[in-house]
Amino acid sequence: MAKVSIVMGSDSDMPVMAQAADVLKKFGVEFEMTVISAHREPDIFFDYAKTAEARGVKVIIAGAGKAAHLPGMCAALFSMPVIGIPMKTSDLGGVDSLYSIVQMPSGVPVATVAINGGTNAGILAVKILAVGEEVLLGKLKEFSENLKNEVVQKAEKLDQIGYEEYLSQMKK
Repeated sequence: MAKVSIVMGSDSDMPVMAQAADVLKKFGVEFEMTVISAHREPDIFFDYAKTAEARGVKVIIAGAGKAAHLPGMCAALFSMPVIGIPMKTSDLGGVDSLYSIVQMPSGVPVATVAINGGTNAGILAVKILAVGEEVLLGKLKEFSENLKNEVVQKAEKLDQIGYEEYLSQMKK
C-alpha cells in the first residue's frame, strides 16, 4: 500500500512533483501519484481525498499553482498530514500559490515548502513517517550525515585550491 500520495493539479507540475517521488524512492517509501483538478473535476477529487486513508496513505503531498486550492482541500478532507508545494507561475512567480497554500483557516493546516520545493516535500514526508518507523529514521540520520559530509568536503576543497579555482571548476 502507498504510504504517500502525490497529487498535482496539472501535468505541467510533474517535474517538481517528480522530485518528491525521487526522494521517496531513495528512502524506499511506497507512493502513488496522480493528476486531479480540484476545480475541474471536484467529484473525482472528493473521492480521491476521502478514500486516501483507506488506501493506506499516511501523508499527501499536493502541488498546485495560482489559486492553489488542491493542498487545502486535501487537508479539509484528509485527517492526516498534507504537504503543499506552491508551483512557480508565470503571472506572479509562485507567490500567488504560496500565499494560497499557507493562508489556511484555523483547524485546517497545510505544511508548506518553498515554491517548486519538491525535494523538501519528499524529505518532510519521510520525516513524518519516520516518527513511527525506526528503519526510516536511521535512513534519515544517514542522509543528514551525508549532507554534512558533503559540505565539509566542499569547505576543505575551497581551503586547498582557493575561491578563484573553485569557482572556475563550478562553471565547468
